[in-house]
Amino acid sequence: MRKYISRVLLTASCAVLLASCEENSWNDEYLGGFETPDNTDVQIINYTLTDYDYKTIAANATNIALAGEDNAAALAAVGTQGYFTDVITAEEYIPALLSDPKFQYFTLDNGSSMKITYRTTSAPTEATLAAINAPKYKVTKADYQTVWGSETDYTESFAPSHTAVRSIPGLLKTAYPDAAKGDFVMVSYNTSNTDPVFSGSTEPDPEPEGFTLSSVIATAAVGDAVKINGYVSAITSQGFILTDASGSIFVYCRNTSFSELAIGSQIVLDGTVGCNNYGKQIADGSTFDVKGSQTVTYPAATAITGDYMNTFQTEIKNLYGADPNSPKTTVKIEPFYASITGTVKINGTNYNIEVAGAADSQGSFYGLTDEFKSQLTDGSTITVYGYFMAIAGRRYFNIATTSISTGSKAVAMAASRAVTVASESESALYTFDGTAWAVASDYVVLNHADYQAMGQKYDNLSGTSPAALLPIFLKQKYPYAQADDFKYVVYNYYDGSSTAARCGLATYNGSEWSVDTGVSTTTSQFVKKDGKWRYDPSVVITLPAGRNQPLSTLYFQTCVDWVKNNVPDGAAYISSYGNNEYYCGTSAYQGNVDLRPLSAKGQYAGYASMSDEEVVALEKSRFETEVFPAALSILHPDAAPVANVDVTYTINFSYYTGLSTVPATIIYNVVGPAQFEFVSCTWNEKEGE
Repeated sequence: MRKYISRVLLTASCAVLLASCEENSWNDEYLGGFETPDNTDVQIINYTLTDYDYKTIAANATNIALAGEDNAAALAAVGTQGYFTDVITAEEYIPALLSDPKFQYFTLDNGSSMKITYRTTSAPTEATLAAINAPKYKVTKADYQTVWGSETDYTESFAPSHTAVRSIPGLLKTAYPDAAKGDFVMVSYNTSNTDPVFSGSTEPDPEPEGFTLSSVIATAAVGDAVKINGYVSAITSQGFILTDASGSIFVYCRNTSFSELAIGSQIVLDGTVGCNNYGKQIADGSTFDVKGSQTVTYPAATAITGDYMNTFQTEIKNLYGADPNSPKTTVKIEPFYASITGTVKINGTNYNIEVAGAADSQGSFYGLTDEFKSQLTDGSTITVYGYFMAIAGRRYFNIATTSISTGSKAVAMAASRAVTVASESESALYTFDGTAWAVASDYVVLNHADYQAMGQKYDNLSGTSPAALLPIFLKQKYPYAQADDFKYVVYNYYDGSSTAARCGLATYNGSEWSVDTGVSTTTSQFVKKDGKWRYDPSVVITLPAGRNQPLSTLYFQTCVDWVKNNVPDGAAYISSYGNNEYYCGTSAYQGNVDLRPLSAKGQYAGYASMSDEEVVALEKSRFETEVFPAALSILHPDAAPVANVDVTYTINFSYYTGLSTVPATIIYNVVGPAQFEFVSCTWNEKEGE
C-alpha cells in the first residue's frame, strides 16, 4: 500500500488551519513512487532542540569530520553555548543529529520530515567570541608575591595600595610574551578593600577581638541554614574542612573561590547543610568572611583499617540496599580526623590507597593538591592523615589530607605565613593593544557580588533571567550612561547540565538598557530521502476540493481579492457573492479552480469573441503566472531563496471542467523574497503522459 503524507508550511496567520491537513498527501518528489510496507515509520514531526541535542551535535563524529581542525572550536562552542552560528550552521550540522542513535527519532524512514526549531546567533561574532573564547588566567600565589615584592610579607589578594588595574598588566606581559594586538585574556583574582599589615613574625595573627568558635556543626541537620564561626583545618582542590567547637564539616566550593584561605584561617561562614556520598557537608554557594588566623592542632587520629572499611560497607548495604547507585543523601559520616595506612596506587589523575584486609574498598585522596601529589609515588607505603568525609561509589573512603608520612619523612600542609585579608573573587577581561595590556573598556564581566545582588544562588544566570536581570544590573552600574552607550556583558549561563560563558550586546537608549544576547529562534525543515536527512526548505501544500475547506477557502479567497484589487476592471470578473472570479477561475466557495468556459463568458462579457479553448487557456495562464504567485507572496511573505538549495512550493489542488473535478499539482521556484516563479502544472500534461 502506498503511503502519502503532506507537509504544510504556513505563516502564523494560517496556523489555526493546519489540523485539517494531517491526512493529505506528499507529492512524488519526496516519496519517489516508493512502495512502503505497512510498518514503515514515516512521520511529520515538529521538534525543538534541547540542550542535550546541541551537545550531541558537537560530539557527533560526522560533524567533527565536517568541521575539521579549522572549525573544531566553533563546533565545540555549539555544545556549550546551545546555538548555531554563521560558521556552524543548522542546515549543515543538524542532519547528522537526526541519524544519531542518541536522537530519539533516529529510526524514522524515508518520506519523514521534521520541522526543527533551534537557536542561532546574529550577534557580532568577533566581539562576543573574543570574550567567550578568551583564555583564562588565574593570578597565582607567586604572582601575588611578585606584586607585594616578598615571599613572606604578602597577601593573596590585590588591595588599595596594590590594585588589580595597576598590577595585572605587568603579570600578563610576563605570562604572554608573544601576545599580538587584539588578544584577550579573562583574568580571575582576589581583591580587598583593606591593606594588609605585615609584622614580620612567622607566628599566626592573634585571635581577633570578639572571635569565638561556634558550636553549630555537630547538631546541624541537612537543609539547615547555618552561621559557623570556625577555622580551616584542611584544604582540598574542591573545598575545605571547617572546624568549630563542636566538630568538623566539609565545605564544598564549586562556584566559590577560597584561594585566600590557609590552614588556620578564622572565618564566619553562612551556608546550607547538605549531604553527598553519605558525608555531611556545607553545600556549594556558601559565603564567608575572613577574620584572622590561629594555630591548628589535630586530635588523635582514628585508624581506618581494612576491617573498619568492611564493616562500614556492610552497614551501608544493610541500610540502603546493595545497589551502589541508590540515594547517597542520608548522613552516615560526620567528618572526623583519621589515618589510613597502605600502598599508593596512581592511575592517571586518580590517587588511591590499597589497605590490607579491605575486601572491596580503598582509601582515596579527595581533591588532592599539587603540594601533596608531588610527594606520592606509585607503589610506596604511606600513612595519610586527614578528615574522613565521604565514601564514593560505596568503596572509596575519601580523606581530606592534612599530612602524609612516608617512613621517616612527613609532609604537612603548613599554615601560611602570609597575611590574610577579607577579599572577594573577581574576573575582568583584558586586551592587548600591541604594547600594553589593559582592561577591555567595552566589556563588563559579572562577578560573585553581582550574582548575589541579583538574588542568584550560584554564580550564573539561567532560563530567561539574562534578559530580565542584566538591564537592571547595567542601570545600577552605569548611572550616568548616555544615549547610544553600549557594553558587551559577559556572564555565566547554566543550561540545566553545565555552565558556560556567554556574551550579549547591551545598548542604552537614554533611559533604559536593553540586552541582545544575539540569540534568536528559527525553524527549518529537514526531509529524509534515500536514507539521508537533508535541509529542505521546500513546501508542499494540499488544498482539498469542496465547500467549507478552510485551507482552500483561504488560498482561493486571497486569489479572488487580489483580482478585485489589482486587475483592471477586476470587479467585473467577480461574482455577486464575492467568493469566486473568472479572471483565472478561482472559487473560494467550491475550493477549486472553475474552468467552465460558459460560466466565464456568462460572468465577463470580454470573453464573448473567444473560443471555449481560448478562454480556458487564458485562465490557466493567468492562474499559473499571475494570480496564484501573487497569492503565495501574500500568504508566505517569509519565503526566500537559499544558497545552493532549490526552494520549491508544490501545491496540490483541483479544477472543475463542468464534467468532473480533476486533481492537479502546480510547482513554483522561490527566486526572491516572497517571489514565486512558475515551473509546471500537471493540467498541461497530455492525457497518457
